[in-house]
Amino acid sequence: QVQLVESGGGLVQAGGSLKLSCAASLRTFRGYDMGWFRQAPGKEREFVAGLSWSWSGGSTYYPDSVKGRFTISRDSAKNTVYLQMNGLKPDDTAIYYCAAGSGVMPSIPPDYWGQGTQVTVSS
Repeated sequence: QVQLVESGGGLVQAGGSLKLSCAASLRTFRGYDMGWFRQAPGKEREFVAGLSWSWSGGSTYYPDSVKGRFTISRDSAKNTVYLQMNGLKPDDTAIYYCAAGSGVMPSIPPDYWGQGTQVTVSS
């Protein structure tokens, strides 16, 4: 059973930054695409960042809503995925979930989810 554990959420003022971490129980990230999603109260879960698997390091992809502000990265030696969030806005307030899967997200739904970490951006 794969476990994903997020950390790094918290309260930040608009314009600030946060870096989320996702520690995986995977023996290796090899072959797994990784991603971050978020869900705000009363809204559907939304894809915010993806990192495809590749021997050369993989490709990153983002929706327009966060492009240029969010950066996903992977440290394979630590089995950890990060989400660096800059220029945060109140609309970014949500529970953020780490995900792992065998295909490109969000087109192919992830196979594994973390428990989520709360991010709150005050105006």
